[in-house]
Amino acid sequence: MAGALLMLTAVAAAPAQAAGYRYWSFWESAEGKPWAYATQGPATARPADGDAIGFRFAISQGTSDTSLPSVAPDFPGICAGVEKKDGTKRIAVVVDFGGPQDAPPGERLPAKTVRVGCAQVREDATGAEALAEVAKPLRYDGAAMLCGIAGYPARGCGEQVAEGGEKTGASVAPTTAPGPGTPEASASGEGAGSPSFGVLAGGAAVLALGGAAIWKARRRG
Repeated sequence: MAGALLMLTAVAAAPAQAAGYRYWSFWESAEGKPWAYATQGPATARPADGDAIGFRFAISQGTSDTSLPSVAPDFPGICAGVEKKDGTKRIAVVVDFGGPQDAPPGERLPAKTVRVGCAQVREDATGAEALAEVAKPLRYDGAAMLCGIAGYPARGCGEQVAEGGEKTGASVAPTTAPGPGTPEASASGEGAGSPSFGVLAGGAAVLALGGAAIWKARRRG
């Protein structure tokens, strides 16, 4: 039984050995407040005129260690000189491509690692639509998860990363993965935004049960 328990412990602990996930996190700021991790994805979030939204590419384990965009949500500064027009709203957009430590192997950071812009969109537009106004091209996976902004990174999407910075081979989408919708309008998230370890935990339980079955069979033999 001790062997089975040891296997269960080792397998269940496997997710904790990873450094996290490499993905685009989504941030929002209303009424001049500091950046806050978005509680929904940009495909469903509908910022108001005067709000700011931010995107940061980084390796993160969850909301507690996710890197903030390096530029403050300064709507007056970013949207200075852009007058509000009837039927539209202005959204300050910040895109932070992260640093060399966050870059996937073989990828080159953009020459300008931070991009800001003022998106003037219709009054009911989503955060995803505001982002598309400032930082095309956007890249999505088959499930419409936002994988690349302004062409970065060129490959990969929400991959799990080991302690040394190399990807583990797993591609478990963090909860910033988008919900239903077309790629042109989808870059959304589910819930609070920390990576989902549900798939990994389920796999650990299956492997542990399999190990226990093997151990019992050997005892009978």
